[in-house]
Amino acid sequence: MSVAPTPSNDVYHGYAVFSKGIDVKPHSYPARVLEDNCIEIKVTHCGICGSDLHTIKEEWDPITFPQVVGHEIIGVVTKLGKNVDSTRYAIGTRVGVGAQCGCCHSCGLCNKSRENMCEDAIFTYNSTLADGYVTQGGYADYYRCDAQFAIPIPEGLESEAAAPLMCAGITVYSPLRRFGAGPGKRVGIVGIGGLGHLGVKWAVALGAEVTAISSSERKRDDALNLLGAKHYLNSSDKAAMKAANRSLDLIVCTAFGPETDWNELLKLVDVDGDFVLVGLPENPLSVEAFSLVKTQVSLSGSMIDSPEEIEKMLQLAAAKGVKPVVEVLPMTQVAEALKKMEAGKARFRIVLQN
Repeated sequence: MSVAPTPSNDVYHGYAVFSKGIDVKPHSYPARVLEDNCIEIKVTHCGICGSDLHTIKEEWDPITFPQVVGHEIIGVVTKLGKNVDSTRYAIGTRVGVGAQCGCCHSCGLCNKSRENMCEDAIFTYNSTLADGYVTQGGYADYYRCDAQFAIPIPEGLESEAAAPLMCAGITVYSPLRRFGAGPGKRVGIVGIGGLGHLGVKWAVALGAEVTAISSSERKRDDALNLLGAKHYLNSSDKAAMKAANRSLDLIVCTAFGPETDWNELLKLVDVDGDFVLVGLPENPLSVEAFSLVKTQVSLSGSMIDSPEEIEKMLQLAAAKGVKPVVEVLPMTQVAEALKKMEAGKARFRIVLQN
């Protein structure tokens, strides 16, 4: 007979930044109020996402310190608010939480199962609740959130594999699904890192003809032989890029650099194709109008997805065996793990384990 997981005493213990940068230190802090629609999770695993680094380095916007980040959370249910379904979320149920932990529940988008587009979306960390509490993330021992955003994990997925799917996985799966990646579709994935390697895996699993695009030869072998891409394109090779003009129906762009030539990447897309941005550059894009109009290419963005779609993705991942390539490190080594991520040495995702 299994033993029920121990609930918290309303004080959490995690690893926070106290100023701009990646220097994390142990931190104890009060849990958010367990509202009627909330659950508490005892965290077992949390993936490190590139967004975590962007956030704590304040490369996008200022944040509230101290801040515990981490939004690829896997754990087991320890407490339920009084309105939470105790069958779906029985104590001990394994669940995952991604980048979003709440919404308004009342707008037109929420009512259409598009909660990720809600203007009042609450994010897993660095969002301010109505009572003034600033949400803290998964580099910790416990986490609380709106139960709707805690997704049950299928049996076929190990927790260390499920964690990166909660953000990286849905971030690339969502546009691939929405833009019809499948048999007969030529799909390019720009960037073969934490996001991109899952982009390649998902596009292959969906049946598309996949080209992995990176700025050097360093990831050619992994892309073709480990991840399953059919083609590899070195974006620094001008001749190869020219030869690949109009060779793709859809590009999902997961990564960028200071020298990224967006116009050259757009030339890879065939007439009436789509270029979807999921990586978030700190600086504005520089795109010439003719890069879009000459081939009627559509340039768009994509951000995670709804809880309903995340659950469907997890079930499909279990059925098709889509799993990230991960390195598991103890939660206590989060400082070293962040340094490894910042240096670009993760292969391909680091998952912290309590």
